[in-house]
Amino acid sequence: MQLRFASFCLLMLLCTSCEFFSFKKKSQLQEVDTIINYSAVDVSPKFDACKKLIDQEAISNCFRTRIYNFLSQSLTQHKIEVRKPIDEEVKVEVIIDRKGNVSVKRIIASDLVKETIQNFDSLVTISVAKLPKLSPAIKRGIPVTTQYQIPIRIQVK
Repeated sequence: MQLRFASFCLLMLLCTSCEFFSFKKKSQLQEVDTIINYSAVDVSPKFDACKKLIDQEAISNCFRTRIYNFLSQSLTQHKIEVRKPIDEEVKVEVIIDRKGNVSVKRIIASDLVKETIQNFDSLVTISVAKLPKLSPAIKRGIPVTTQYQIPIRIQVK
């Protein structure tokens, strides 16, 4: 009889100390990450040639390389005549919307470039408009609008 009573007490002790029999209400809601970095995207915009890449850094490098190469090739096709040599850096701010369309926001150039190459803004705008189709940047699985600043070195002799 004492063995049964001891066994019963041991069994009750084990059952009541188990987390399974806890009376606390468990929340089935998953914690949400409320801190969002708005200055970075999960996946950079991509040209069709970069779509096979998986690594985010490789995608970003592919995007940068292709956009620099395309703009430099496009600008070198235009005949630019100047009276004095120029060796300046111009910054072009472009916006890639959530549909993948690219547009020029503004062009930051020195007064020398603006005076010497009077149609420079239109040349850059035309070159940006001719960029191949892009896939937009992705943030948390949603296509987002992004802004990039592209430095362009102008060397005309």
